[in-house]
Amino acid sequence: MALVRAVALASFLLTGSAALAADPLPPLPNAVAAPGEIPVLSVHAEGAQVYECKPVTDGKLAWSFREPVATLIADGRTVGRHYAGPNWEHVDGSAVTARTAGTAPGATPADIPWLKLEVISHRGNGLLSSVATVQRINTSGGELNGSCDKVGALTSAAYSADYVFLRRD
Repeated sequence: MALVRAVALASFLLTGSAALAADPLPPLPNAVAAPGEIPVLSVHAEGAQVYECKPVTDGKLAWSFREPVATLIADGRTVGRHYAGPNWEHVDGSAVTARTAGTAPGATPADIPWLKLEVISHRGNGLLSSVATVQRINTSGGELNGSCDKVGALTSAAYSADYVFLRRD
């Protein structure tokens, strides 16, 4: 116990009292918040948002979101994958499929929106088997807008995000 106190005191002396006065992290936008739910897993995702060239209402062609393809990372290790559905699979064999229940804009126009997703199905037994909600937050990149010139052409936009998997109490 004395060692813990000594480390805490040393840390305080090295960092000063600024750490004690630091503001807490800002709350999530209401549209993606999940009050009362408990985090089960938080991961970082690196991947791409895949887009397909399709006709739009005025007869012109434009990029339309098709699917995500991403690796889920925790503590520097791959722990799962994220793909069309949307689906998330964990290395323990558990998986969820979800649908959008809320959205908030990303930090810049180039960032895909933050999402609150409601789980609609579970597969396997494992870490994700109790998950009710998935949040996509801290997005970077992934948006693609504008015209294209060949129906069916595919392209992708790199993105990263954090996914938080939550259960109800």
